[in-house]
Amino acid sequence: MTSPSPTTIFRHGQRLACACLAVAALGGSLAGCVPLVVGGAAAAAGIGTLALDRRSSGAQLDDQAIELRAAARIREIANGDMNVTVVSFNRTALLIGTVGSEADKQRAGEVVRTAPNVRGIVNEVVVGPALNIARRSNDTYLTTKVKASLLDASDVPANSIKVVTEGGVVYLMGLVTRREADRATDIARGISGVEKVVRVFEFVSDDGQALPGGVGPSQTVPGTDGARVPLPPMAPLPAPAAAPAPVPGVVTSPVR
Repeated sequence: MTSPSPTTIFRHGQRLACACLAVAALGGSLAGCVPLVVGGAAAAAGIGTLALDRRSSGAQLDDQAIELRAAARIREIANGDMNVTVVSFNRTALLIGTVGSEADKQRAGEVVRTAPNVRGIVNEVVVGPALNIARRSNDTYLTTKVKASLLDASDVPANSIKVVTEGGVVYLMGLVTRREADRATDIARGISGVEKVVRVFEFVSDDGQALPGGVGPSQTVPGTDGARVPLPPMAPLPAPAAAPAPVPGVVTSPVR
C-alpha cells in the first residue's frame, strides 16, 4: 500500500484543525463559555502555516501587532453601537462589523489607519444593528467551510489566503496570482449560505513578485444563494483630513 505524501498529511491535519477550532468556537459562542484550546493537529497546522505563508516573517509579526493595537484603539472610542473587528494581512487592515452611524464608521477607520505599520485600510463596516448570536455562529461555520474547501483545492495557496466572514459575506485577503484569486473566489462563492465574496487581494506574479496596483472600492462577487444584502442609507461622507496613501499591489475595485 502506498504511503500518503507529506503534503496530503499536512492538508488533512489542517482540515482537522479547522474543524476542531470551529466546533470549539461555536460551542463557546452558544454556551457563553471560552472555547477550548485544541492541541496536536492545530499546533502542527499552525507551524505549517507559518512555513508556507507568502508573507515575510516581519509582515506576519506586524499583522499580529496591528490587530492588537487596532482592537485597543477601537475599544477607546467604542460606544454601545460599535462592533468592529480589524483583520490585518501584509500590513493592510480590513475593518468589518457594524456601527450606529456613518460618523462612527469614519472614526473607526481613522484610528486604525493611523496605527503603526498600517499601509492602508479597507473599511467594510456597515451602518446598522449588531448581528445576533445565530448569525455570528453561521459566520463561523461559513469561514470553516471556505477554509476547508480552499485546503482541498490543490491549485490554491490556502496558507496565503485569510478568510473571515461577517453577516454571510466572505472576505478573502492574501498574496495571490490573478488565477489563484479567481479560483479562490469561485470556491468561496460556491459554498451554500455565502451571500457575496469581497476580495482584498494583493496580486503577485507567478514567480512571487508584487504587481503594481492601488486601493479602490471593495471588490465584490455575488454568492450563489441570492443577491447582495442592501445596506441602510448612509449620510454623505465627510471630507477626510488627509487621503490615505495607496497600498501597492492591493486591488479592491468592483467586479460586475
